[in-house]
Amino acid sequence: MKKDLSRRQFLHRTAGAAGALAASPAIFLEPEHIPLPMQTMAPSDRLRFGIIGIGMQGSGLLHDAIQLPGVECIAACDLYDGRHTLAQEIVGKKITTTRRYKDLLDNKEIDCLIAAVPDHWHKQVVVDAVSAGKDIYCEKPMSHSAADGVAMVAAAKKTGRVVQIGSQRVSSVICAKAKELLANGTIGTLTLVEGSLGRNDPTGAWEYPPPPDLSPANLDWDTWQGDVPKVPFNPNIFARWRCWKEYGTGLAGDLLVHLVSGMNFMLGWNAPPKRAMALGAILRFPDGRNMPDVHATLFDYGGAPVYLRLNLGCDTPEIYRFQGSKGILEVTEYTITYFPQSGEDESPSYYTSGYPQALRDAYLKKWHEDHDPKPGKEPVKEGFTYRGESWDAEKPHLWRFFQGVHNHQQVTEDTVFGHNAALACHMANESYFRKAAVTWDAASNQIKS
Repeated sequence: MKKDLSRRQFLHRTAGAAGALAASPAIFLEPEHIPLPMQTMAPSDRLRFGIIGIGMQGSGLLHDAIQLPGVECIAACDLYDGRHTLAQEIVGKKITTTRRYKDLLDNKEIDCLIAAVPDHWHKQVVVDAVSAGKDIYCEKPMSHSAADGVAMVAAAKKTGRVVQIGSQRVSSVICAKAKELLANGTIGTLTLVEGSLGRNDPTGAWEYPPPPDLSPANLDWDTWQGDVPKVPFNPNIFARWRCWKEYGTGLAGDLLVHLVSGMNFMLGWNAPPKRAMALGAILRFPDGRNMPDVHATLFDYGGAPVYLRLNLGCDTPEIYRFQGSKGILEVTEYTITYFPQSGEDESPSYYTSGYPQALRDAYLKKWHEDHDPKPGKEPVKEGFTYRGESWDAEKPHLWRFFQGVHNHQQVTEDTVFGHNAALACHMANESYFRKAAVTWDAASNQIKS
């Protein structure tokens, strides 16, 4: 007979009443109050912003931003002329459009900027913006490399400008409530953090269809490539840049950064990992990309292990499981669920199945005398569930940025927070490519094997 069956039989024969898990109704979290657009502000209080990059992400940010009260978009920049038309379709013909983002930096009417450009352009745009006296919201991941991140932190610190990085779950009610629960010791001693996300379709793996009219005539291809080694015009690279490390940061920069940013916010962490060990491969989409489509990383933050896994070859829920001595806090896009555990023996120790009969009977008698509750007094383990708006809602995050600009106050996801989250992603990528564990050396600001 297998030992696990013996264990189960022993528990079944000897367990006292352990109490049931109480079902509880969901508790709904109120969203942050954002004034309605018609609640207009005085002209002197209005913020005028420009946007750099009006692609898939940028167009969504632009849609959301102009619905917020007290803000107005007056200029848009993109290297592809078709997106000038798109910006005008979203905002109106009155908006100024340009290929040169420095035109927006020179525009004295612009108070702040939103940037949604490929990763390899983040550092230059942010450094130029803050140096020109503009506050800026920059899409995640903050940086394309560790060195870029160091330069961005230094520029923000030197200028004192407001910089917000676009991992929006740090502004969600879901993550704010989870942060409160974890800080209050709901799960006891934190022992393990798990996070995962999976997709299973070409679009989810960035195989986007390039604009049919895309050509060197309506796209400044040379400028778009930036400082990377130049290649001939390639519509697929333009649309699918996340697939190549020269322009993007792959799964780590697209998806892992969300998991890390949310985890750091909920746990109150604001530091890079001490070590990272990653495994990955190109298994589902061998389309010429050089970034893995499966990527799993184990992080050492100096306490509980953190295991985060991403898969573009199988659709799975996006979820965190914070595991502790008092149970599990499971956090998803819309819900927080607590599964309590007592952390105590709820039945006699199965080790005593190895006692002689007389010793075992005496142990069992004593155990039940000391631990069995009185009839009707059985403990009930009370779990709970919270529900709220999606942690991917971008309006609250944009609102926090504009409020920070308006009040001249730094935001939660500043360059230090964004840099620390991005470093985890760079370490995951470096570990994958080096096929070895890596560490962060703060003294030299380098990732080392």
